[in-house]
Amino acid sequence: MKKLFAIVAFAALLVSCNSTDRGELVGAKGKKWHPEKPFGMTLIPGGSFIMGKADDDIVAVNDAPTRTVTVRSFYMDETEITNAEYRQFVNWVRDSTVRLRLAILADETGATPGDGGIGEFAFVDQDNTDDMTPYEKYMYDNYFGMGDDYYAGRKINRDIDILWDTSQYPDEYYAEVMDTMYIPIEEAYNGQRTIDVSKLNFQYSYMDIQAAARDKDKRRKDFIIKDTVNVYPDTTVWIKDFNYSYNEPMHNDYFWHEAYGEYPVVGVNWKQAKAFCAWRTLYKNAYQKSRRRQYVNSFRLPGEAEWEYAARGGLESATFPWGGPYAKNDRGCFMANFKPLRGDYAADQALYTVEADAYEPNDYNLYNMAGNVSEWVASSYDPNSYDYSSTINPNVNDKNNMRKVIRGGSWKDVAYFLQVSTRDYEYADSARSYIGFRTVQDYMGTDVVLNEQFGDGR
Repeated sequence: MKKLFAIVAFAALLVSCNSTDRGELVGAKGKKWHPEKPFGMTLIPGGSFIMGKADDDIVAVNDAPTRTVTVRSFYMDETEITNAEYRQFVNWVRDSTVRLRLAILADETGATPGDGGIGEFAFVDQDNTDDMTPYEKYMYDNYFGMGDDYYAGRKINRDIDILWDTSQYPDEYYAEVMDTMYIPIEEAYNGQRTIDVSKLNFQYSYMDIQAAARDKDKRRKDFIIKDTVNVYPDTTVWIKDFNYSYNEPMHNDYFWHEAYGEYPVVGVNWKQAKAFCAWRTLYKNAYQKSRRRQYVNSFRLPGEAEWEYAARGGLESATFPWGGPYAKNDRGCFMANFKPLRGDYAADQALYTVEADAYEPNDYNLYNMAGNVSEWVASSYDPNSYDYSSTINPNVNDKNNMRKVIRGGSWKDVAYFLQVSTRDYEYADSARSYIGFRTVQDYMGTDVVLNEQFGDGR
């Protein structure tokens, strides 16, 4: 045993002598990090600002007293998430669901890629364990299929295109799977049999870090939360939000038609907005992994303080993102899409929503931080939250409080709700024709603050 210890000690000495650090404390080195500005986002430099009502609270809600708070740097979407961007999420969930169902039926029938037909869509590891790395083989033998989900951990085949044209279906098994993805024939009309959107469910998991940090007695797994969310927006909001009103064209066309592709998505509740953030993170990091790059920070909904700080665009105590106190510019043109002149919706050149990049952006290059659609934020609504929340990165999100804050006002709101300090709320499981969202991502690296020079997007 003494001889073994001597060999280990001698080996350790050799490593130290042959090291390039000359025995100095130089720190462990990882991959070099290159900050990357996310596509479609702008950098909001961290800093302090006066949060709350700078003017008289004319409706006497008294839920936004002024105070000075500080937020860290973050990236924010320049526009509200559009129909086209949200459709990318919906289509990914749709395609993944189809591929998984095809793979499961291929597994049940014993079909493999060499058999053609549905076998082409079999799980990547099906009858292919010889090509696995030792790690993949170990995971396949010990972890895949454990728990409630028999197919957990199995990789679906994304390399082969899905065949949507019925004349190209390769076999009856394929037709059987595709038939389950569409509404029943008795529910179709005008010769159109559309996708059954109730099948479009996105499952993801996250860790409740706030709870885990405060309870050291439980295990890590006790704070991992799994959630399944139906991702298709509720297009019926255009009907349900307005009684005795004809809005069927918006119900029929607004989300799916390309004419509205660059308009903000609506009919999305708070839980769906959170699911979109989780998917966007997953989608980006899958690409990062394929390129052997470091993972990016999670996309998420902004906190209430972050949203207001960004909406102000660096203007202190302003009423609107463009300053104020008026909703018109010096030429008499309205600065946002809202409900002016006691209900003359057309006075601002829009009846409903407008393109997400319409009107002039604020000084942080953010569009429609006032008007167009109200926006979900991560915070729960408590009229007294300003009195007890932190003054650094404040955010009050009580999982038991279903009232979630919405900010910015919308196309159907009066100017009061467009004010950067006005707070409003909706229930987390409710979708509206006037509520959308945008996402943020934490800035990593040397912090950029408002009084520093920046401009290279890093």
